[in-house]
Amino acid sequence: MGEAINLVNSRKVEKVIFNCGKYNNLGKELIKVLDKKKIKYYSCINKLDNLTFLNTKDFNNENDNSNVIYTELNGYKFMFMGGASSTTEKEIIDKYNLPDIDVLKVGHHGSKTSSSKEFISEINPKYSIISVGKNNRYGHPNKEALNNLDNSKIYRTDIDGSIMFKMKNNKLIVDTCSP
Repeated sequence: MGEAINLVNSRKVEKVIFNCGKYNNLGKELIKVLDKKKIKYYSCINKLDNLTFLNTKDFNNENDNSNVIYTELNGYKFMFMGGASSTTEKEIIDKYNLPDIDVLKVGHHGSKTSSSKEFISEINPKYSIISVGKNNRYGHPNKEALNNLDNSKIYRTDIDGSIMFKMKNNKLIVDTCSP
């Protein structure tokens, strides 16, 4: 969120989707820029194009209010957890039937509050992507989260660098570029 205004000012942006919950000060400043540039924005939505937003509850917590996005592309299932913790994970598995996710963008950088054993067992991801800085001060990803993800192929930005998924001849191909 901290770089959202810079992105909007330096790139062509058509739509912005906010989490559920109240706008923080950064959100309010971003809305001023979006209004000035006549860019559409949404908050707490269920669906947009081919994206389904699974988290439409206000938890009164920025991380748990994160957009959790599900989409299917060429028969592959993708789920992006934002900063969601096990609290949001439980809500999602209670509400939806989402077995055998192909690609999971792990919640909250693989912190100890995300990727619960119950959630990971339910969605059974084939690939797990953890966006995390090298030697970060929080010690992410957490060992317990990594253990819970052990049945999937784990990619981490601190080790693997950029991670790109391509679809070629109906096959999912993973490319990485060292940091």
